[in-house]
Amino acid sequence: MGDRMPRKEDGRFVRGRGKYVDDLQLPGMLHSAILRSPFAHAKINGIDVSAALEHPKVRTVITGKDLEEQGLAWMPTIAGDTQAVLATDKVRFQGQEVAFVVADDRYSAQDALELIEVDYEPLPVIVDTPKALDADAPIIRDDKAEQANNVIFEWEHGDKEATERAFQEADVTVRQEMIYPRVHPAPMETCGAVADYDVSTGKMTLWVTSQAPHAHRTLAAIVTGLSEHQIRVISPDIGGGFGNKVPIYPGYVCVAVASLVLHRPVKWMESRAENLMSTSFARDYHMVGEIAANKDGNILGIRVDVLSDHGAFNAHAQPGDIWPMGFFAIFPSCYDAPAAYAEATGVYSNKAPGGIAYRCSFRVTEAIYLMERTMDVLADELGMDPVELRRRNLIPAEKQPYESVMGWTYDGGDYHAALDEALRIADYQALLEEQKEAREQGTIMGIGISTFTEIVGAGPKEKCHIAGLKMFDSAELRVHPTGKAVLKIGVQSQGQGHETTFAQIVAGELGIPAEDVEVHHGDTDHTPYGLGTYGSRSTPVGGAAAAVVSRKIRAKAKKIAAHLLEAAEDDLEWVDGGFQVKGSSSQRKEMDEIAFAAYTNMPPDQEAGLEGVAYYDPPEMTYPFGAYVCVVEIDKGTGQVEVKRFIAVDDCGVRINPMIVEGQIHGGLAQGIGTALMEVIQFDEEGNHLNSNFMDYLIPTSMEVPKEWETGVTVTPSTHHPLGARGVAESPTVGSPAAVVNAVVDALSPYGVRHVDMPLTPAKIWGILRENGVEPF
Repeated sequence: MGDRMPRKEDGRFVRGRGKYVDDLQLPGMLHSAILRSPFAHAKINGIDVSAALEHPKVRTVITGKDLEEQGLAWMPTIAGDTQAVLATDKVRFQGQEVAFVVADDRYSAQDALELIEVDYEPLPVIVDTPKALDADAPIIRDDKAEQANNVIFEWEHGDKEATERAFQEADVTVRQEMIYPRVHPAPMETCGAVADYDVSTGKMTLWVTSQAPHAHRTLAAIVTGLSEHQIRVISPDIGGGFGNKVPIYPGYVCVAVASLVLHRPVKWMESRAENLMSTSFARDYHMVGEIAANKDGNILGIRVDVLSDHGAFNAHAQPGDIWPMGFFAIFPSCYDAPAAYAEATGVYSNKAPGGIAYRCSFRVTEAIYLMERTMDVLADELGMDPVELRRRNLIPAEKQPYESVMGWTYDGGDYHAALDEALRIADYQALLEEQKEAREQGTIMGIGISTFTEIVGAGPKEKCHIAGLKMFDSAELRVHPTGKAVLKIGVQSQGQGHETTFAQIVAGELGIPAEDVEVHHGDTDHTPYGLGTYGSRSTPVGGAAAAVVSRKIRAKAKKIAAHLLEAAEDDLEWVDGGFQVKGSSSQRKEMDEIAFAAYTNMPPDQEAGLEGVAYYDPPEMTYPFGAYVCVVEIDKGTGQVEVKRFIAVDDCGVRINPMIVEGQIHGGLAQGIGTALMEVIQFDEEGNHLNSNFMDYLIPTSMEVPKEWETGVTVTPSTHHPLGARGVAESPTVGSPAAVVNAVVDALSPYGVRHVDMPLTPAKIWGILRENGVEPF
């Protein structure tokens, strides 16, 4: 471990040999298309599919009524709600699934959509989130008898009375309203599935773009009524997920139903427009952050109020019933706050369902953004350098492991050291001088700071589950007689490099070269049951399972080595990938020798073979942390924000493969900059989706990010993980949006600007400059 080993899986990717769902071609395979609602809210008075059925290449058309007759019209969501597979009574968002056409080819299926007649009766629309709470607001989920309004949940956490006392006793209080807008993960590969029901065996094989194939199999069994052993889910290479491929989508259910009816393989692949319009979004939080402090800037209390928009169905990614806001309660973050309290309300609206953890661990990004923006507002109120304010309030290293006022137990960390390293790389004092000179010359330059603690690795089974499935994870390891190994894991890669990282874990534990460890994932028939990859849980949970099963095998290997060396186990020690007699390095057995003996010369009291399985339930979650510095310049004439420098120092504990870690950080920083500057899903007053392609939904390219990411490292092994690892892939998207926004607000602060909501588009910044009398040239 710790080597910058090139990714094993990249050999097939760079040669164009990756195998994705849409690459799959089966004999007799049919293709499908989904008719989607043009209205955001409308009653369905009738659907006429007769003309579509007359199309010579159409094999069937499935409607909600057809599914209703089989008890399949509704499916569970991962948040415990229900969602329409195909609309029956009414549509609740633009792009909702209404009918499913199966034809000989995808073009004929698409053409047949134009032949379906739907009688819609438009209804009042809610896309302005606060209006969902109005007394006269239309009830979106009137299919639920108990639903008297649009409220999904009301949640509170923390000590309300202690926090109120803190605000009463404070010298200074600040309050900032802010919106974390609706954005989309926009993975390179859209969602899709191929279902193949074999009538001779009664078995359904489902190839699907899934981040959690085992969970999808269980939910597929619940929805379809097939026994779980009759369903095989295969997640081949996945072209990015970022949380978007965790939920079950109606298209997955429809292809399974169609294959069951037609006894033919059926493929469904959505378009980019469908992906942006109808699959799970992220964020959409209306937040108010308040901080109470004394005159020296020491935090006394933090108070938060959130209105959360979940769309037409609650498909929010939440790790259990007790977490309707995910892990938002991490918002005190890396600060030593003596009191904190949060309350939130979740509501339905006429938007696509979701609220998934887009490259964050269950709403942590929203929580950190709120805290970091409010910290800068407090710094402005006090007339204090934002760095100094943070330094005064960071949790001291000597207080670790730290018991957060919100109930979290942190796993160690020196937050001051991370901040100091970021400031060293940035040369902060020189940056301040550069900014002073730039402003004197008329250049609009800003510096933004973000310090944070994340929470990942869900989770302990007592606390965390998805749709009732406890959030353990698994690894199965077999060492062959020749010393080569196969590791099967329950987590699922979408580009993170699992086939390399997990091989390195086994190599580090057993001394087998990583090149000789083959990693399998994504096939429910050939991997142990696991909960998948999201919320940075691959290394914290799946990686821990790989380490634990390796240690089980090493324990058995020690018994075999003792037998071969005719020595007592207690007289052996593990050194450089082999066992040797203490004090006598010449009396030694390498792992390949031990592996061969496991099948040819095992001890009398031992079973043959060298294999094992581990189901790992983490004792606690892990808490990666970091400190970021962003430097921006704003073009007076266009309002364009240019990120000139970005410094990111991350502590993710022990780094198994530093190269892969750096790649994860670079990608996450780019996505965070995109969120801050350009990405947003918007609707007009009638609920029309305005960002259904990459001309209207902008994502960052190499032109929008710095030429070089300036990264730094501190390493604090996690006390909650057998390898000391924490997880890293989501930290950069957690910490970077606030750093960028803080930098832009700092640039605009001479004009009296204290806050600007994301995205910080050129048009928005141009308007602010003009309002404040800034001449374009």
